[in-house]
Amino acid sequence: MVNKSPRELLEVPAAWSITQVMSSLSAALDGNGPALAFGQSKFAAVESEIAVVIPTSGSSGPPKEVALSATALLASATAAHKFLGSIGGECWSLMLPTHHIAGVNVLVRAIMLGSDLTQMDFDYTSIVPTQLYRALESDGNLLTSLRRAKAVLVGGAAVNSDLLEKARTFGINVVTTYGMSEMSGGCVYNNEPLAGVEVEIRKGNRIALRGPMQAQAYLGSRVQLSDDAGWFVTNDAGYLQDGKLYIEGRIDDQIISGGEKISLAAIDNFLNSGGLHYMSCAIEDPEWGQQLCLASNSNIDIQNIKAVLRNRFGNHGVPKKFISNIKLPITLIGKPDRQTLAQRFERIES
Repeated sequence: MVNKSPRELLEVPAAWSITQVMSSLSAALDGNGPALAFGQSKFAAVESEIAVVIPTSGSSGPPKEVALSATALLASATAAHKFLGSIGGECWSLMLPTHHIAGVNVLVRAIMLGSDLTQMDFDYTSIVPTQLYRALESDGNLLTSLRRAKAVLVGGAAVNSDLLEKARTFGINVVTTYGMSEMSGGCVYNNEPLAGVEVEIRKGNRIALRGPMQAQAYLGSRVQLSDDAGWFVTNDAGYLQDGKLYIEGRIDDQIISGGEKISLAAIDNFLNSGGLHYMSCAIEDPEWGQQLCLASNSNIDIQNIKAVLRNRFGNHGVPKKFISNIKLPITLIGKPDRQTLAQRFERIES
């Protein structure tokens, strides 16, 4: 008989050392300690099978709390290790915040392999594209560590192909990852679904995923995490080719301006040949419906950029407004914060 009695949910204190976090996470995974919330939670208890709660950023709607079982987290780590060919005793390095699923995944994988996260030399790590760019451009110590690693997982945001090529030229074994909290993090590596992961392409090229690493539910929410057939329907568009999944961008990164569909991610990826120099967003407009805007952390040659984008995307891909020489807003894991950028454009309008 399955024990359905409530289980204490403990918010991980910011003051805890990695050793304390690892010890408590081990207890949460084997059921001998409280479940852990890696961030603020509205709840003090969860169902007994829940081991970890990850609050989402709310980038595509109100923030949610994703409930993950030990079974799901361990299935994710097992599938990752199978893809990488990892063996016991090899080491992971934590370079991401633990309030994001990618950071928690590193901890779970380290527990499974018996890794010492305090070691300077490591076999595997997970980073975001911004960290990879800094390693290649300015952080020689990080570059040296990444070159020594057996594999460096890069995810959290789209990775420019030029950046990937440069990293591999420098001898870094980059593995691109795609996933989300609802799938216990990365579940597609180098466009290849991990063991046990199923992929469907729905209407509008929307990606649907299913697998043993899938989350249980959103805590305290009426929003159903999976459909009746057990599929988690994402907010991402993509396509399958020869069994591999290729990501086209977020559905909610697509706007309609003057009746034409525009992918903000496609514009950003086209302009950013290395690092983050340009970021697009949209603001409401009575004439166009949505108005395409572009910002840069350097000076924008407006006429040249207009010509380049018109040649690549047509007239509807030409921004209507520009801001130069600003710090481009990103989330803690390196994703474009388009909402904050749009608010800046709106302040200029007012």
